[in-house]
Amino acid sequence: MEESCSTAPPDKDKAGKTHFRIIRFIMEAGVKLGMQSIPIATACTVYHKFFHETALDAYDPYLVAMSAIYLAGKVEEQHLRTRDIINVCHRYLNPGSDPLEVDTKFWELRDSIVQCELLMLRLLQFRVSFIHPHKYLLHYLVSLKNWMNRHSWERTPIATASWALLRDSYHGDICLRYEAQHIAVAVLYFALQCYGVDVPGNESAETQWWKVFSEDITKETIDSIVSELIHIYTMDTEIP
Repeated sequence: MEESCSTAPPDKDKAGKTHFRIIRFIMEAGVKLGMQSIPIATACTVYHKFFHETALDAYDPYLVAMSAIYLAGKVEEQHLRTRDIINVCHRYLNPGSDPLEVDTKFWELRDSIVQCELLMLRLLQFRVSFIHPHKYLLHYLVSLKNWMNRHSWERTPIATASWALLRDSYHGDICLRYEAQHIAVAVLYFALQCYGVDVPGNESAETQWWKVFSEDITKETIDSIVSELIHIYTMDTEIP
């Protein structure tokens, strides 16, 4: 497993901050477009995979992001109109501006999105369908709720925190380098740690609770993912 990105060299850290901004752009645009969590996660993953295959300065990252949103809508069967994507993204990048007129500039941008989508598909060899951690996290949360004391569960927002951690994990490339099940376990572990909640019977059990959910996960993997999440939140404080 790769080391935590907290030790990233300056150039990589600068690229990481750029990707952070673009992922934030994808997420906020996705919400305004009415995208569900899975299509947004797919758009983020497509974006990260694209820039794992090519240099950041080779393409306009905002154009890649718009194309990733467009492609994710197709992959996850939540189809979006290019016009809506263009208008939402234009307003995000130009707050307070009017929608773009359907003129030459608009059609050029639309064509660029479509051409970039084709480039992405070729570069990623049409492998744009992903297994996300969401379904695993939902299953783990249901199981954990049944194990825990009802009062302890209701007074701490473990579920809400876990979903927020999972969403925020896409600001980095965690989704590319760890298995979906391992990410789901790690965000749940981190949420429990944040609120100081212990899983009942875990200390006396032969198998740790996280091993019950994912047999092949190790404590080192959990710690590595948590470390990268902490780095993402540190980066958030450094980006305007």
